[in-house]
Amino acid sequence: GAAKLVVVVAIFLLTFYVISQVFEIKMDANLGHIFARSALDAAAHSTKPPRNKCGISKACPEKHFAFKMASGAANVVGPKICVEDNVLMSGVKNNVGRGINVALVNGKTGEPVDTKFFDMWGGDVAPFIEFLKSIQDGTIVLMGTYDDGATKLNEEARKLIAELGSTSITNLGFRDNWVFCGGKGIKTKSPFEQHIKNNKDTNKYEGWPEVVEMEGCIPQKQD
Repeated sequence: GAAKLVVVVAIFLLTFYVISQVFEIKMDANLGHIFARSALDAAAHSTKPPRNKCGISKACPEKHFAFKMASGAANVVGPKICVEDNVLMSGVKNNVGRGINVALVNGKTGEPVDTKFFDMWGGDVAPFIEFLKSIQDGTIVLMGTYDDGATKLNEEARKLIAELGSTSITNLGFRDNWVFCGGKGIKTKSPFEQHIKNNKDTNKYEGWPEVVEMEGCIPQKQD
């Protein structure tokens, strides 16, 4: 009887030992899997591409200013202008309006200088012309239309905008959508310009074409 008891106890202890070892192995494996997965998740998170200024698709090189802008959507949503992660004009800021919306930025520092909009449907073009003439050399000029930006434009206003580097301003018509980034004293044609004609056969909205968007990197003005 004693021998049987010893055998039973020995088997029990052996079984307990085996079970405990298997349990530890499984626990180690599970913990290892958890830690490995956490490490992979952390690595994936760390490799997520950083957000660029103004949300543009590619970071700008040194001595360049990031910008992104969009024209208005019909006569419902106003335009938006962002430079160096600073939203200069938008419907949320409540500083946009019908016509041509303009943001001025210091070409050396990237700091905002002024924002204004000029009603080119029911307003007067004269204040817009005076504003264009007052822009200082070296200033970055960003423009976007909302609703209608062309009806009151005359030859003098178009010429002044063309001198900022625009090529589409001569063809800007009633309710066209247009965004432009140029500069006072640029002396060349700007590569930053988008223009969509108002055409009843192709308009996205009734009476207005689709929104035009544009992003890029503006070279810093050098002395």
